[in-house]
Amino acid sequence: MLQLAVLISGRGSNMVKLAEAIETDQLDARIAIVISNQHCAGLAHAVNLGIETKVIERRNFTTRQAHDAAIQDAITSSSADYVFLAGYMAILGAEFTKAFAGKLINIHPSLLPEFKGLDTHQRAIDAQARQHGATVHLVTAELDDGPIILQAELSILPDDDADRLAARVLQLEHHLYPFVLKCLCEGHLTLAADQVNWHSPDLALQSLSADRRLIKALKWPKR
Repeated sequence: MLQLAVLISGRGSNMVKLAEAIETDQLDARIAIVISNQHCAGLAHAVNLGIETKVIERRNFTTRQAHDAAIQDAITSSSADYVFLAGYMAILGAEFTKAFAGKLINIHPSLLPEFKGLDTHQRAIDAQARQHGATVHLVTAELDDGPIILQAELSILPDDDADRLAARVLQLEHHLYPFVLKCLCEGHLTLAADQVNWHSPDLALQSLSADRRLIKALKWPKR
């Protein structure tokens, strides 16, 4: 059984979707701990799901490295096999990302490498981009720059503003992130430091037969 640590900073909606997928799809996985860098709504959701939670606030540490080390210790104590970032709004240092190389996964609200960082939806609109979406990727020391695991895209509509576009992308995220977890659990996907290996994407897609919206939206990484 895969043991997961999930890092959040806000409402934790992607964390909830991962937990729901584990139960609904009977995935061989368990969220061992949810860690936040601040008190937030997502912690209450985790408690309601029966998941252990821990708040590790940056203000209680003199350096970012010390803060990262405390988070690393909590993850290690949970025996997590993978760390899923789900709206974790803090930059993790090089030592942390190195410690979890190949096991640290993030979901970002853009089609990387486009629109790294914040305010991705408004920036996509301002750039008159036709397509937008979400990217699941391995986390490295460089911000939003790790190897792409999988993407899902949608068309930007003429009446989209940043809020409407954000809501539509979030719906994609809620399907995309659990699908990546499912593929990890079922062996269709393996990860290593700076390396993404899809072994049987066709078999993975068979489990999505009822989710035609996501099937049409998927963008597989270049091999």
